Parts: sequence; C-alpha cells; structure tokens
Amino acid sequence: MPCSHGVPSRNRVTLTLLLIVGIGLPGNVVQGEEPTPEQIQFFETHVRPVFVEHCYECHSVQAKKLQAELHVDSRAALFRGGESGASLNLDDPDSSLILESIRYESYEMPPRGKLPEATIQRIAQWVEMGAPWPSEPEPVAGEAKATEFNLSDRRESHWAWQKIANPTPPEVHDTTWVRNEIDRYVLSELEAVKLKPAPRADVLARVRRLCFDLVGLPPTAQQLQPFLDSTSNEKHETAFVALLDELLSSPHFGEQWGRHWLDLVRYAESRGHEFDDDTRNAFQYRDYVIRAFNLDLPYDQFVREHIAGDLLKNARLNPEHGFNESILGTGFWFLGEWVHSPVDIRKDESDRFDNMIDVMSKTFLGMTVACARCHDHKFDAISAADYYALSGFLQSSDFDEVRFESLEHNRDIATRLAVVDQAFRDDATAILDKWNDTTWNELSANAASIPAVDADQVAVDYSAVGSDELMQSGFLFGDRPRKVGEITLSHEDGKPSLSIVQLSAAASDPFWNGLVAQSESGMRTRNRLFQIPRAGRTLRTPTFALTAPELVCVVRGRGQIVACVDSHRFIAGPLHGETLARFETKNEVSQITLHLGRYVGHRLHLEFTPDEGATAEVCAVVQGANPKRLREIRDRHEHELRLAEKLKNTLEPFLESPDALAAELRNLATRWSEARHALNAEVQRTSKLAMAMKDGTGEDDHLLIRGNSATPGDPVPRRFLSAIDGNDALAIQAGSGRLQLADRINSDDNPLSNRVIVNRVWHHLMGRGIVPTTDDFGVLGQRPTHPKLLDHLATRFVEEGKSIKQMIRYIAMSNTYQMSSHVDAVAQHQDPTNRLWHHRPPQRLQAEAIRDSLLVVSGQWAPAMYGEPVPIHLTNFMQGRGRPERNGPLDGANRRSVYTAVRRNFLSPFMLAFDAPVPFSSMGRRNVSNVPAQALILMNDPLVVQQATKWAERAIETVPSDSPDCVSRRIQWMIKSAFARPANDQELRVATEFLSIPADDHSKVDDVSRWADFAHVLVNTKEFIFLR
Repeated sequence: MPCSHGVPSRNRVTLTLLLIVGIGLPGNVVQGEEPTPEQIQFFETHVRPVFVEHCYECHSVQAKKLQAELHVDSRAALFRGGESGASLNLDDPDSSLILESIRYESYEMPPRGKLPEATIQRIAQWVEMGAPWPSEPEPVAGEAKATEFNLSDRRESHWAWQKIANPTPPEVHDTTWVRNEIDRYVLSELEAVKLKPAPRADVLARVRRLCFDLVGLPPTAQQLQPFLDSTSNEKHETAFVALLDELLSSPHFGEQWGRHWLDLVRYAESRGHEFDDDTRNAFQYRDYVIRAFNLDLPYDQFVREHIAGDLLKNARLNPEHGFNESILGTGFWFLGEWVHSPVDIRKDESDRFDNMIDVMSKTFLGMTVACARCHDHKFDAISAADYYALSGFLQSSDFDEVRFESLEHNRDIATRLAVVDQAFRDDATAILDKWNDTTWNELSANAASIPAVDADQVAVDYSAVGSDELMQSGFLFGDRPRKVGEITLSHEDGKPSLSIVQLSAAASDPFWNGLVAQSESGMRTRNRLFQIPRAGRTLRTPTFALTAPELVCVVRGRGQIVACVDSHRFIAGPLHGETLARFETKNEVSQITLHLGRYVGHRLHLEFTPDEGATAEVCAVVQGANPKRLREIRDRHEHELRLAEKLKNTLEPFLESPDALAAELRNLATRWSEARHALNAEVQRTSKLAMAMKDGTGEDDHLLIRGNSATPGDPVPRRFLSAIDGNDALAIQAGSGRLQLADRINSDDNPLSNRVIVNRVWHHLMGRGIVPTTDDFGVLGQRPTHPKLLDHLATRFVEEGKSIKQMIRYIAMSNTYQMSSHVDAVAQHQDPTNRLWHHRPPQRLQAEAIRDSLLVVSGQWAPAMYGEPVPIHLTNFMQGRGRPERNGPLDGANRRSVYTAVRRNFLSPFMLAFDAPVPFSSMGRRNVSNVPAQALILMNDPLVVQQATKWAERAIETVPSDSPDCVSRRIQWMIKSAFARPANDQELRVATEFLSIPADDHSKVDDVSRWADFAHVLVNTKEFIFLR
C-alpha cells in the first residue's frame, strides 16, 4: 500500500525493477565549468553595463588614474583584487568584497551614490552563479584602441553575417545509407574521420520518438499496431511514412510545436513583479500560435504577423469563424513582466523595451541585440545605434486590447457607414445649394472659414485633424473629426431629421453603443485602466512632449481621460493616479485640467473613452493653464456654438415648410436613418478581447548614453541592423514602420532569419541544434557543426515556401534522424560529444510531455483544445503576494500541460523540476538537468500517485480478471502503454514477482493498490521519460 506520502511500500523490488527496465539509458552529462550562454547573457545584460557605467572610470585599463590597484574589467582581475584583497570569494559568495562594497557594508562603492537595490541583487545573483564571464583576453593598458568597435571587420569575420549559400551535396562512399541529402552532409563528415553512423533504430523506438517529437504524446495502440502486425521492413517503411503524415496533420501537432514557440516569447499569464497580476487574455495568443502551427502558416507570414499583424492590409481571417488572426500575433510583444506604478516611469519604459528587443532579436534573428543597450556590442557586429534604431519602432507603437472577433466584420460596416454618411451629407448639401438661401449661405461660409487654434501651446486641435491622422481603437469616433456647420442626422422627438454639427471635434457616434467585451473569466488585476471598458471605444491623441505642468482638455459629454506617460499602462495605488481623470459636462463645453507637473519633459499621449451609453466630443488639448490662451479657445468654441445655433434656426423653419426642396430633405433624412439602421443591425456587438500592438505616432528613439534614460543623446533613425542593411533609415511614410521592419527581417538579404528557424526545427527533432546555442548565432554562441547542412536546410526551406511541416518531414525521413542511440566505442573515443552525429543521443522528454504521458496512459487525458487556462494547482508551499485566489485541480482538469496557467511567481513545481523555463526572456534551448528533485517528484508528487492509481484502474478494466492469463496480459498492456513496445521475458518475470499475486488467490488480482504500485514503478523508469 502507498504510505502517507504516496511512496509505494515495495521499495526494494521497485529498485530492482527500475534497474532492469531502465537499463541501457545513461544519466545526464554533468555540465562542465564553462558558463552557459544564459549565464553570459545575464552578465552582459545586468552586470557588465553596471561596471562600465559606475566602475570603469577608476577601476579599469581605461582609467586615467587607477584607484586602489583594483581592476574590474576582467574576471581574473576581480579574483586578483587590489589593495584590500580579492573582490570575489566563490567559496562564500555573500562575503565577497565586491558585494560588501556595493552594499555599503565596508567600502562604499560607487562613491557618488548607492546602486539601486535591484541592481545590487542582480550582481549578488551573478556572484552566486560563479561570476560567469565570457572567454576574452584580459584588457591591457594602452591597448584600448585595439578593441574599438569596427562593424565591418566584425561582420566580415563572422560566419552568421554571410549570405546563405546553396551548397552542392557532398559525395559519400556509403550511398546505401543515404535516404535524402541530409544524410550526405552528415555522412561525409563522419567518413572524413573514418567513423560510421549508428544503425537504424528499432522501428518501435522510431515510432515512439516520432510521436513525442511531433505531437508530444505517446503512440496509441492503433498507431503501434501496423508495426507489431508485420516484420516486413517494406511494410514498416510504408507505415512509418503514413504515421509521419498522420502526425503532421494532427491537431495536437500545434500544441507540441506551439509550446516550443511559447518558450521563445516568454509566454506567461501573469505579470510577475510584486503582485503577479493577471496578463489579461494572454491565452488568445497561445491559441493563435497553436492554430498557426496546425495550419502550417508560412514562416514569413508568421513573422510578419508577429511584427506588424495589425498593419496588414489583407488580414488573415480564421477559416472557421472569420475573425482576424493576424493581429493576434502582435500580442507577443506584451507578454513580458510589467511593473505596477514604477517610480522612474521612463526607466521602466526603457526596461520594457529592452526585454521586447531582446525577445524579438533572439527569437527571429538569433542575436543578442539587447546587449547593445548601454554600449556597442562587446563581440558582435551590433552597435548601440542598432539597438535604438529598433527601439524607435516600439516607441512609435502602443499597447491595445483588440476586439478581434468582431474587428474585421465591424471594420467593413464602419467603411460602409462612412460612405453612407458622406453620400447623404453630399446629397443634403446639393439640395441646400439649390435652396440658395442668403442667410444660410453666409452662415455656412463663416463656419467653413473658422481658423484652427493657434498651434502655440496646443498639443492637438481636432478641427485641424484629417481622416488619415485620426487615431483610435475601434470605430466609435468615425472616419474623421466632425466640422462645425456640417449637416448631420439627429433623432429629436424620436423622428429622423437633419441637424447641424455644433462643434469641430472628434465625436463618438451612438451608432456603436452597446458593444460588449468578453474578457477572460475570473481575472484579477489591480490595474485601474482595466476597470474602464475601453477596448474598441477609445480616441488616442498623437504623442507629444509635455512642456507644462498642466494639460487642459476641451471636451463635452461624459467619460474618462488617461494620460499615458512613456507608454506606461499599469496604474495601481495612488502613484501616477493623477494621469487619470473623469469628465461629465452635460451639454456644455468644459476645460478639464490634468495636473502633470512631475512628468514635464516626458512623452505622452491622451486617451478618451466615453462612458457606456454616453457620448464624448474632444475638441482640443492645450499645454499649460495660460488664462489668455484658454480664454481664446473658450471664445472660439462659444463662437462655434452660436454659429451652429443660427444655422439650426435658419434650417429648421425651412425643413417644416411645404417647399419641394424641404420635402426632399425630409425624405432624405428618413432614407439616411433607414440606411444607418440597416447597417446598425449588422454590427457584431459582442467580441472576445486579446492583447495586440497598434501604431502610435511615428518617431525615432534617442540613443541613451550608457543606457541611462536620464541622459538621452541624438535620435537614431528607425532601421534594421546595420550589418545587414547599412545605416540607411527605412522609407517610412507614416506610423511606426513595423511593416517595413517585418519585410527586412523576412528579406532574402537577411542571412539570419531562415538559418535560425531551421536550426530550431533541427534542435527540437535531434536534441541539439546544428548551432547548439539556438538563441545566439553571435561570437559568444557556438559555431555550426555542419555549416553547409545548415545552409542547405535554409535554402530548401525557402524553396518549399517556408513550410515548417515540410522541413520536419524532410528531417524525419532522413537516416540521420532515424539512427539508434547505440554508441560505438571507437566513435565515442574519437568524438565523445557526438559533434559529428555518429549516433542519436537519448533525449529526456520535456516537462509537459512527461505530465501529458501520465494523463494518456492513465486514460484521463481530455483532448479538448484551446480556451482559458486551467488555474495552477497550488500547494501549501506556494505562498506569497499575488497568490491566485483560484486553486486549480490537481490533475489540471486532465488537459494538456500547454493549457495550464503559467504564472510567473507561482510556477508549477513539477514543470520546474523538469526544466520548464522561467518566462522572462527567450529560451530556445531548455536546460536538461539531472537532479534529485526529479526523482522525488516522480516518487512523491500527488499527481503522479493519483495518475498511477487511475492507470491501475484502467488496466484492471481493460484486462478483466476473468480473462485467461490476466496478470501477464495486464503487465504486457501496461508496459506497452508506457514504452510503446512489448515486455520482454525478464520484465514479465520481475513484474510478476513484484505484484506478489498468489496463483490460487484471485481476490488479489484486482487489488488496485498493487497495480498502482506497479504503475508507479513504470513511471519512475528512465525509459518512461527518455527517448532512445
């Protein structure tokens, strides 16, 4: 029986069985002393920039006068130390002199002021890691110029910047081993050193490998059967190809390969930081990714949708439901950590942009561009100007919550509505021209000639804004601002009638009233902005620099104003509360003042949202509370109101007259109302929401000196990386320019994008990339083991329309993929790291596949796809601020792991034990550790114990006790379920002994606890969690 902790009581026999069933699978290789790419990235991002900014002036070869005989510009120098001894002590990291100094516990460094606590913690974390430092020559005084940034030299000397070649496949001696061109590239390298590839793996091992690689699930009995029914190699080959095609077309393919992609974009459903607030509707992006992989969306289109899916003229529509898929891709930009109400709001923006650039550049380019935030990249052909050129695209863009289900449908209605309104307005104007009333003509001329407000101190004047300049989320404010004196349609007394526009303003249209937003249920956020129903209902001003402590908004109606400073959108608590304001003016034009003195010098824009069922008119936004200027603006709008009233008083008597032209106008008003009513009936008012990016005001970012947001330098024109495109700015006509950026990333001139993605595919199928450092093709990354093979795959990828599925199929059909894990002694001696691919290394399943396998073998798996995440199951040890209010079920509602909520501050212990990434940056290559926590999880975790019991119950049900030889058949069934192969004689014998069921005592045959213990044993074998 299981003990109170869920550990089977038959531990001695369990260990025996573990040894027998798990034989032949080596443990994980212990990592050496070399720092990992992730550790180097941490150093370059969080540590070296601090040393450069705060320490190099006095403690480097660049110092005019070296202080205390101490250098901090190399790892060796830190260990040597200075007058006070070594700066690093890895035996007792916390006592390191460098930490004592920056904590002001002994020396107080830097002397001009203590570093921020977060910076101190990161340096302490770096020391705890062992002070990882890239392999580089130690700086020598007087040689500083030798290390100056030379982009041309760096570009020409590094393989990744060279154009993709189309190499001729090499000749090989053993042509019988070649199944496709991949094998030629691999075999030629092996033959060059007189090595032979491992034999082809057993067909059942290949089938299990293929199923886990493509769909992340064990093969079903039906999928195994063709390989068990025949020993014919020819039939096996036919069945293997059929299975490959079946798996590629399976809806669960997208779940597996989508999960790989989510690692790259640091997917999570909470914001982390202090309170771990919900990332509202993040799951819509996850579902988008799964659908895209299932559809085999061409990779260049996938890239385009991520970078600029909101800007595509012909958005890709969901084939089943017709909603806009393309815009959902842009949600990846906003999956990062958000800090609520930061003190330094500009630095917070810089940090967010840093993360966004880091994720984008690693994901699509395999380059660590974010390392150039504070200075030119220390190793790669990436300048600080490159970094800020890319930052400009983000500064010119903005966050949006988009009503994606109704977006395209309602966009069509909005376009038709604008045409209808303009046509009836033109018809009415033509009739009034025939009327040719002197008073009317004079008043109309006066209305048309009212000058715009003097631009001095005016941030925006909607009387001077055209249709191309109107910025909004949704369609509520029409296709352009309205002009005083224009003909409009009213419904006074419930009857349609022509009326007069009273104010030149951006005005909400009641046509769009009643919109309903369906957001993720049970959401919890302290963000005050999310408490306003803004999605698809918001007017946005252009971005401008705040030059005065007050902003005055000239408005009429009822609604909310948000001042979005430095793109910050997470207002919680009183800090930055002054950026929110309400207006409720009834029918009067009012001047609403926002007191923003602390933000003078910052960039911001305003957003106006009418209350539900109310209207809002926005006339202008003025910088400063200058009484003279405000009086001038008030006088202007009072003049507009008086003029509109005179026009109305002139028109109304005519409309009520028996004149034939008046009758035409009355009839026109009726038809105009009917046309709008017919369109209104087509409006899709209910829609789900998703995060997306939208264009803001196009502007270039300034190069921040040493990455410090308080010391901006010159602006850097928006462009792609200069190593590829030179320093020429992109030809951006309007907006952010992200669409042009997407085109440059996809361009054939870019040698990175296609190499990076085919390398990722190879990595996931083979366990190691051709470039092992999948996210770093730079100098600090590892060079490709087979550069010609990499270029061959990239070339073929382009030729086949950038199809991920075709690339997977091509690799899976190679003998290289189908090799066994058998290690030849000679090959192992000559190539111990398997650099040349002389065998297929055993691969441990990823965390999600291990958990999902438990659900499959136990028969509990619920294959439902998509939708809101299942809340994480919280243990008693998962405590802290932001702990979710909802505790999810232990079994995750029996759904695949990709649908379990990923909360940054409350990550699944099971997933973490098996190296699921902590989602803060791109992770194209997960760590593969071999630690005691994994064995403890498989032995003790309540989920494992629960599923072992369910598996036992299923076994008893599948093979009833009254069937012949039920014990042996049950064992066979369970082993085949676990390992996708029949049990051998030794396993049958040991398993029978383990179960200890007397032959003459049938009462024990259906003892669930015995079978649950056996199931638990199988889960704890190497073979259950490894692929051979």
